Parts: sequence; structure tokens; C-alpha cells
Amino acid sequence: MSDDNSVDWSDKKLWDAFLAASISEEQWTHRAHVRVGYLFVSRYGFTEALTRMRDGIQALNRALGTPEAIDRGYHETITRAFLHLISAAKANWTGESSNGFCDAHPELMAKRVLLDYYSRDCIMSAEAKAEFVDPDIQPLPELAE
Repeated sequence: MSDDNSVDWSDKKLWDAFLAASISEEQWTHRAHVRVGYLFVSRYGFTEALTRMRDGIQALNRALGTPEAIDRGYHETITRAFLHLISAAKANWTGESSNGFCDAHPELMAKRVLLDYYSRDCIMSAEAKAEFVDPDIQPLPELAE
């Protein structure tokens, strides 16, 4: 893979690129989202990580010119639910790298994992995009913090 693929990037390179909002749309993959979420949770814990992740994604979307639509742009429920799942998985994981975390948690590499908690209608609603909506199938796992 080339250096342009964020999967190959070190945690520091990914972190710096995310904070600078200098990740291309092609580099901002699902895995990159999970890796950055893991890095935020590792540094700040869930609550502060959520605020910083939200701000960072919105800044990156502005830098990329990502349009806001029901299936594009920032989605509060998806961001918070995935960060919640990342935080819950991290509580029982002793590794250090974000790529190692992703490899150890293949369930998080499938975007569809949220459908274990949310119906498609619920997660794709305008309400869920704008603000956090509780799962309608089963609750998210308990967090330690």
C-alpha cells in the first residue's frame, strides 16, 4: 500500500493529519474513523473524546467540502455509538496501537455492527443524524467510566 493510504500510517501521522484536517476523502475510511476514535478514547476517555471527535470530524468535513445529507456529513448517533463501542472494547484490550486495536476487534471494522443496536429506519433518521438517539433494538454495552 502507498503512503497515501491512512491504514499504513503510524498513530502519530494519523493523529496529526486528523487534527490538521488534512486527510483526503479517500484516506478517511471507516478504519481511519475507528483508529482516530481509539486514539481519542485512549487519551481522553469517552466523554471528552466524544466532544473532540465531533469537533474534529466536523472540521475535516468542512475542509473536504463534504455536503450535509442524510447519508453524508456528520452524524451524531453514528459517531457517538461507534465511539461508545470503541470505548467498551478498549476497556478489555491491552495493546497500544490503533491498527492493532482494529485487528483485534474485527466486529468494529463492519459498519453494519450498529444494526445490532439500531434499526435502519432509526439510525438513518434526520433526528439520529442531528442528535444522539438511543438504540431501538438493544442497549449499547455498559462503559467503565
